Amino acid sequence: MSTVMHRLLPFFIAVLFMLFLAPVQAATLIPATPKIKAKGYLLIDFNSGRVLAEKKSGQRMEPASLTKMLSAYVIDHELAKGNISLDDEVRISEKAWRMEGSRMFIEVGKKISVEDLLKGVIIQSGNDATVALAEHVAGSEDAFVSLMNQHAAELGMLDSHFVNSTGLPHKDHYTTPRDLAKLAIALIRDYPTHYAWYSQKEFVYNDIKQYNRNRLLWRNKYVDGIKTGHTESAGYCLVASAERDGMRLISVVLGTRNDETRSSESQKLLTYGFRFFETHRLYKANE
Repeated sequence: MSTVMHRLLPFFIAVLFMLFLAPVQAATLIPATPKIKAKGYLLIDFNSGRVLAEKKSGQRMEPASLTKMLSAYVIDHELAKGNISLDDEVRISEKAWRMEGSRMFIEVGKKISVEDLLKGVIIQSGNDATVALAEHVAGSEDAFVSLMNQHAAELGMLDSHFVNSTGLPHKDHYTTPRDLAKLAIALIRDYPTHYAWYSQKEFVYNDIKQYNRNRLLWRNKYVDGIKTGHTESAGYCLVASAERDGMRLISVVLGTRNDETRSSESQKLLTYGFRFFETHRLYKANE
C-alpha cells in the first residue's frame, strides 16, 4: 500500500462510519413522502433538527389553539423562574369567564390553582383557563401576548406573530409549520416535567370530564403529545410527537378538513419517518 493510501485509509474509514450512523437517506431506498391532505406540514427529527418531509413549511398560516403551546411555554418559563407557583390561586376575571370556544368551564370570581388551570390549557384547551393564566402572569392578556412574542423571537420563530393567548382568529395572528416545530422542540427540551401532561387523555374539573382531543394518544402507543387546534378559518390542526427506539419525531399538520383527517395525516407522517429514517451502525467496536 502506498504511503498516500496508508494516510488516507483512516479518513475513509471515518467517513464510512459516520455515513452508517446517520439516518438512512439513499435516494433509491426512500420513497416519496406520502400524499398528505393538509394546507401545510412538516416532519422533523427532534434530536438533529433534520427536516424529513415538508410542504409549505415556511408559509404563514393560522395556528388556532396551537397558540396555547406558546402560552404554556411562557407559563412554564415563569414557573421555572419562580415568578409564579403551581399552588398559586388565580381569581377568575369576567373576561376569562366569558371566553368563547373551547372552555374549562371556570366560574367568575372563583379561585383556581395555577396547576389546574395549566392542565385545563394543555389537556382541555380551555380559552377561559388560558386567559386567566395570562392575566395572572402579566396583569392583562395584552401584556402576556407581548411576552409570547418575545419568547417566540428568542426561539427563532421568525415568521410568527401573536395577538392573543388562545388562538382565536385575527388577521395579524399567524405562524408556520416550521416555527411550530421549533416551539414543540423547545417545550419538550426545556420543560419535560410539564410536557408529560400533554399525554394525559382526560382531565376532570368541577365534576366535568373532558378528553384530550389528540386522538393519536389512543391510536399510537409511541405518541406522547402534544396539541390540537381548530377554527373554521384555520381548519383542523395537530402537532404530534412520538418516540420509538430512542428516536423522537415531531409532525406538524395544519389546515386539514376535519378531526379524523388531522389524525390520520399525522399518523402517515410519523409512520413514514420511523419506517424510512433509522439509525444504523456498520459494526461494533473491536469487530
